[in-house]
Amino acid sequence: MTTTPAALQRAARSWPDGIAIVDGQWLPSTDPQLELTWAQFHDAVRTFAAALVASGIEAGDRVAIWSPNSFHWPIAALGVHYAGATLVPLNTRYTAGEAVEIVERSAARGLVVSGEFLGADHAAELLRDHRGKLPDLVIRVPLSGGSSTPDGAVDWDDFLGRQTDEALTEADRRAAAVSPDDISDILFTSGTTGKSKGVLATHRQTLNGSHGWGSNAGLHPGDRYLMVNPYFHTFGYKAGILPCVLFGVTMLPLAVYSPTEAMKLVSDERATVFPGAPTIFQTILDDPKRSDHDLSSLRIVITGASIVPVVLVQRLQNDLGVDTVITAYGLTEASGFVSTCTPDDDDETVANTCGRAFPGMEIKLSDVGEVLARGENVMVGYLDDPQATAETIDADGWLHTGDIGTLDEHGNLTITDRLKDMYICGGFNVYPAEIEQTLARLDGVTESAVVGVPDDRLGEVGRAYLTVHDGADLDEAKVIAFAKQHLANFKVPRSVVFVDQFPRNASGKILKRNLT
Repeated sequence: MTTTPAALQRAARSWPDGIAIVDGQWLPSTDPQLELTWAQFHDAVRTFAAALVASGIEAGDRVAIWSPNSFHWPIAALGVHYAGATLVPLNTRYTAGEAVEIVERSAARGLVVSGEFLGADHAAELLRDHRGKLPDLVIRVPLSGGSSTPDGAVDWDDFLGRQTDEALTEADRRAAAVSPDDISDILFTSGTTGKSKGVLATHRQTLNGSHGWGSNAGLHPGDRYLMVNPYFHTFGYKAGILPCVLFGVTMLPLAVYSPTEAMKLVSDERATVFPGAPTIFQTILDDPKRSDHDLSSLRIVITGASIVPVVLVQRLQNDLGVDTVITAYGLTEASGFVSTCTPDDDDETVANTCGRAFPGMEIKLSDVGEVLARGENVMVGYLDDPQATAETIDADGWLHTGDIGTLDEHGNLTITDRLKDMYICGGFNVYPAEIEQTLARLDGVTESAVVGVPDDRLGEVGRAYLTVHDGADLDEAKVIAFAKQHLANFKVPRSVVFVDQFPRNASGKILKRNLT
């Protein structure tokens, strides 16, 4: 399958009575939760697409979604594709001003936006303060209820009511006409080093990565996939929704992560697949009430980031009892898929590497050790930014990731740090990630970030910022003493700062530039 409409139609044919999605987050506890079979899910997507057609959305137009994980999101996203349009996911951590900026930069002609949720009403806020900058079509997703649809928006159910037989016919025609080389989505980067950039990906690029990811994880129609990764991110969308469509897996969305809610959903719905960022699993492993929940249904955990603490992988295997743990590496510019371990890899490979290149991808290192990637998952380029595109993808097609890494004799990639995070202490290159890996093993430390700070004698020295458990018996001297036991002297932080929380960007990455 090389387009998402074709993949969805195949799912409806292959598993018509299989459960596509289960979502009880928005219903009273006395009501049965929403369940859609793949046949019903296909019909829902088709209806949404027809309503877009009836609302004037043309093939090639862009439609943005600014809403948390719920059953509405995959219906809307695949409905956009089914109508021949391009999806623009918006980070739910954006402020209204940031969201409007992306809507304007992408020239979106439609916007799907959440109503009242966690004390905020994005639809009402946008229409009150930014109406002149919004597209004519604003679709409000009712989540918590209680508030009315603001002027200038159409409620979800009323919007779906716009579909007609003629519009359904046109939606089907557009779905069949979608090309593998059409742009499927524009995902905006997190902007850790400047203004975010819109990453252009085709249906072919997107689904190649999604299929490789799902195949590697051994996904099958009996799986039930706990979705705590936000849908606006590649981890929730391209490694979440789309693999479920490709392999007939049940989606279990969770809008607001907490270890309690995640463990309850695993237990209640017998989730088998649980991908997430390292911090997600850290909170579950450390939760004192973990033993109150039956997590035995989990068969596979997938985690990935630039850096995954080795000790975390070991605890997932030993403490959580998960049979298969996979680590992987990717970035938005490669649809989230560069390299991965496999279920057959030994524990040492999983704990210490990000595995080998995904099918259709190549990896090599530059002269300075930067990870370069080339192949079928690499983006078309950045939206309206040919200069940045040329700076990121060289003339030979290699994507410059900005990450520093190593490759072993088997092709296993290990990410050692970000190129920009490296500092030089006394003439030696220091990679903060190595120090952070070490500090992750210090009892009481929950997370760390190491940066280089100026030093008259050595040029730069390390400073470690730490968050710790309540009641942890740690001070600067103990942290430095621990580091000295495990690291060469030039790598040992010269100072330690304890913080309540880290500054983060909209994607949750620590903003090291804001620490010094």
